[in-house]
Amino acid sequence: MPHRRCNKFQYAPLIAALAAAALLLSACGYHVAGRAANLPSDWKTIAVPAFKNDTTRYRIEQRFTAAVIRQFIQRTKYRIIQDPESADAVLHGEILSVETAPVIFDATTGQVTTSLVTVHTKVLLVDNQSQKTIYENDDMVFRDEYQISSDVQSFFEEQDPALERMARDFSAQLVSNVTEKF
Repeated sequence: MPHRRCNKFQYAPLIAALAAAALLLSACGYHVAGRAANLPSDWKTIAVPAFKNDTTRYRIEQRFTAAVIRQFIQRTKYRIIQDPESADAVLHGEILSVETAPVIFDATTGQVTTSLVTVHTKVLLVDNQSQKTIYENDDMVFRDEYQISSDVQSFFEEQDPALERMARDFSAQLVSNVTEKF
């Protein structure tokens, strides 16, 4: 009996069809996590009062509150209002602490060139009708590095932009956590 040589490309269409069928069948009944709404469907408004500031950092609560309001407006259907009494829900926030730590030093001068800032926050979303807690996180932590210029002429405090970035990151994560199931 002569030896028959198998062409390795002979079965490629069959393998591709089986792989496609397996992929389609395995996807039945499943969905990507984070797509289903976590909030009651009858809500139309959410109040976001100014966050409480437990730190000595001046006006940091304003940055975080404003960032959360922007995220809700950009990413959800909810109307953000000022009056907690007339809202369907109220989101309370608190800045617990802001810590800075040196990360990188200049080898010649010994001065700090990069610092790490860490912000601890606390958030609580309450249904105004039932007074039931819908979402709660007692310690959301965000960290970011910022540069410190040693040139007095062109000194630019990078901590404010770092805090602004952290407020954006915090608000994006918070809105995702509140509005999506995981």
